[in-house]
Amino acid sequence: MERRAVLGQPGLGTGDAGRALLCVLCCVLPQAAPQVLRVGLIRLQELIKAPSRYNIKIKIRQLPPGSKDAKPLLKEMKRGREFHVIFDCSQRTATEVLRQILFMGMMTEYYHYFFTTLDLFALDLELYRYSGVNMTGFRLLNTDSPQVSSVVEKWATERLQAPPRPETGLRDGVMTTEAALMYDAVYVVAVASHQAAQPAVSSLQCHRHKPWRLGPRFMKLIREARWDGLTGRIAFNRTDGLRKDFDLDIISLKEEGIEKVGVWNSHSGLNVTDGHRDRARHGGDSLANRTLVVTTILEEPYVMYRRSEQPLQGNDRFEGYCLDLLKELSNILGFLYDVKLVPDGKYGAQDDKGEWNGMVRELMDHRADLAVAPLTITYVRETVIDFSKPFMTLGISILYRKPNGTNPGVFSFLNPLSPDIWMYVLLACLGVSCVLFVTARFTPYEWYNPHPCNPDSDLVENNFTLLNSFWFGVGALMQQGSELMPKALSTRIVGGIWWFFTLIIISSYTANLAAFLTVERMESPIDSADDLARQTKIEYGAVRDGSTMTFFKKSKISTYEKMWAFMSGRQQTALVGSSDEGVRRVLSADYALLMESTSVEYVTQRNCNLTQVGGLIDSKGYGVGTPMGSPFRDKVTIAILQLQEEGKLHMLKEKWWRGSGCPEEDGKEASALGVENIGGIFIVLAAGLVLSVFVAIGEFVYKARRSSGVQQAVCLSCGPQCEQTRPTTSTSGATLSTDVECGKLTRQERGTRTRSSVHTV
Repeated sequence: MERRAVLGQPGLGTGDAGRALLCVLCCVLPQAAPQVLRVGLIRLQELIKAPSRYNIKIKIRQLPPGSKDAKPLLKEMKRGREFHVIFDCSQRTATEVLRQILFMGMMTEYYHYFFTTLDLFALDLELYRYSGVNMTGFRLLNTDSPQVSSVVEKWATERLQAPPRPETGLRDGVMTTEAALMYDAVYVVAVASHQAAQPAVSSLQCHRHKPWRLGPRFMKLIREARWDGLTGRIAFNRTDGLRKDFDLDIISLKEEGIEKVGVWNSHSGLNVTDGHRDRARHGGDSLANRTLVVTTILEEPYVMYRRSEQPLQGNDRFEGYCLDLLKELSNILGFLYDVKLVPDGKYGAQDDKGEWNGMVRELMDHRADLAVAPLTITYVRETVIDFSKPFMTLGISILYRKPNGTNPGVFSFLNPLSPDIWMYVLLACLGVSCVLFVTARFTPYEWYNPHPCNPDSDLVENNFTLLNSFWFGVGALMQQGSELMPKALSTRIVGGIWWFFTLIIISSYTANLAAFLTVERMESPIDSADDLARQTKIEYGAVRDGSTMTFFKKSKISTYEKMWAFMSGRQQTALVGSSDEGVRRVLSADYALLMESTSVEYVTQRNCNLTQVGGLIDSKGYGVGTPMGSPFRDKVTIAILQLQEEGKLHMLKEKWWRGSGCPEEDGKEASALGVENIGGIFIVLAAGLVLSVFVAIGEFVYKARRSSGVQQAVCLSCGPQCEQTRPTTSTSGATLSTDVECGKLTRQERGTRTRSSVHTV
């Protein structure tokens, strides 16, 4: 007995177990006679009052007078998905109704039938034992007592000698409750008679209304009688004469037959003795050798048509992850299965009228027992069907085609560092050169005598001119050094810090250079769902009537609301009928498909032109769907947990998701560098050579003109008698002096001082 809700209504939160038992049943089928109807309504008055006390719904129906055809009422209940039914009828009517229920296909595990007749145990229920139906009733006969068993066996022996009467629907030789009550009534009268004195019995006239004068005394003796009969402890209330302190066994139909699952007592109420332990004991064989209808949908790699040259039939037509999962579940639970594709090819979603479609509808109408497919567990689906624990966890992701790769340009050797960094390095080089120049001018230890053989010379020089300082910085940056070495501590500090700076910069540049020269750069126009929402050039959508579409439709996040507004405004183009259609559209048009990450992973493993963009938008799971209240859900959940602990779910995913990969990408990683990769270096080399030639020409012209101007100035000053000597230049290139016989003309350039001015700039 399950305390489940009626037609989706919540169950009772009460401690009265007897009323909780009645609340799960929704329909009453009384007998035809009006007086019997009144008796039935009086008997079920507590149930009729239940809607005013609890949040349940009750429908009362009557079998048409003079008719035993309950099929119209059964059709109405089946169409209204009413699965909890009370039958208030005799055992003969119950037999006929059960046959019609079997004919209507309502003898399944989803239906709960309760019979008020006390002879349910006596009916021939052999045809319904393995149907899985939940059939419950009362039994007054105390079959646990050895005394009762002995009497019932004697009764059965005598009854078996009589000709069988199959029209009654009773098992051969079984004692009915009416016979047991008659047996106990005779014994109670006998017990009362033994306790009374020998009564004087006179002849009674039927037409006279004068009562027997010893009748009240005899009735008092009967009320005081106590006896353990076939129907249990017999005791009467002395006030109203009604029977008290009796037990009613709660019986239920199992595969082994009728079993006692609880006891109802007039004082203690209902006591269910079956419990979870006994259900677990019978749970293992409740699915054994049963054939379940499984609905699914074509979706790679979950369910696919098997490729074969020979025509295939039945379950052999399909293969995939879900088929292997279904096979593992079948091996654990022992059931057989028949796989059928959902007729409309949809997963299941609500329309504007609240009607469901797809596999969800198949489960709601009980046309299928299980839905083994990539069916996402959602809140709205959970309100109409049940789900097992998820067998796969995933999220929504974006499928988009890979952008066309851009090969590195001829100046790609500059890419390892951004333009800002290059500018900062150049400014740093200029700044260090200026600091080195100023520091070298200030410190006295960078000045030296260019003529060491003449210690009395007043002429001193400094190697760190502005150009030489810049040359020192460039040489250190290029890791080549220069002939100029700082001598003073201050200039050495500047040089050491610059060398450390260049070490880090060059190491970082070298580390990134190989990647930028050999790897093809991919520039995608979108990187996340936010990028999709901010633009309208790239169209995007999801599978129509799928969980992904429902997620965006129900989402309250502004970004996803904006995306749903875009998709709903272009339903004819944004939404696709299936995942395969969406993949084809991604490849052929500027389109992004929103779908489950597992499907994206499968597609990208087999098509190197597609890629997953961004991370997961949400987190959810795939579960096995069952009809609401199905007894299969818990068993399937336990089997899925077992497969998960054994690692078989991971093995199945590796089997169906692992693809051949993209070998062309591996080849690009080891490709040789071409002119398009490092051609810029040759351009820089050629430009440097050409520039050096032009600079050399400029230096020659400049020097020639400067020398000619100096000679003319000397001749004009000394006259024709002057004798010009060849100009000399110091080895340091910082001093130029020209001596003439008419006097000494000394031109001091920057970098040359006299000793008297060594401490001035």
